[in-house]
Amino acid sequence: MYQSPIQPSPRDACLDMPALLDVLAHCSSRPRYAFMVLNLIAKVAGPGGSAGPTVFQDGEAVSIRDWLCDALLPMGHREPRRAALVAKVREELDRTGLPGDPQAAERAIELEVRLRLRASGKTNVSRAVSDLVRAGLIVRHYQGYRVDHHNRGAQRQAVYTVTPAAWQLLRGERVVEPRAAA
Repeated sequence: MYQSPIQPSPRDACLDMPALLDVLAHCSSRPRYAFMVLNLIAKVAGPGGSAGPTVFQDGEAVSIRDWLCDALLPMGHREPRRAALVAKVREELDRTGLPGDPQAAERAIELEVRLRLRASGKTNVSRAVSDLVRAGLIVRHYQGYRVDHHNRGAQRQAVYTVTPAAWQLLRGERVVEPRAAA
């Protein structure tokens, strides 16, 4: 689905961190998660505020969505569902045949858990980015095989562009001084 960018409002000209958090609180059911996604996109974005379609991680090109999922993966390490998933994967791989070496077995379990978490994490990232698009903080388009295109598919990957007001704020270029108490 094509999502057109929201036209900047006059308040975007004076966006500060409390205003950004207020926008996220009203546009997202998970504002903290959306803020983390926005912050990560801003950190990896190039000079124009665009991030994607790939990010280089350890010398390897990774899609922006996969990179965001991997970056957010440590956030749920204490979650009971994560422990249950590890136990389920261990049991499944035990039935199909784990390597005899305990270290190799742990690596195989860790890899399978990471792949499953990445698959579910892509949904979470997409929802957060949709909230950010709705809030007017991100513009999303798809780029890839043939030409830039607003629809996904045909080997196209997402590109996220942070809007100028949010970009300046997250890069620390704009400092709003507190008002003096009267």
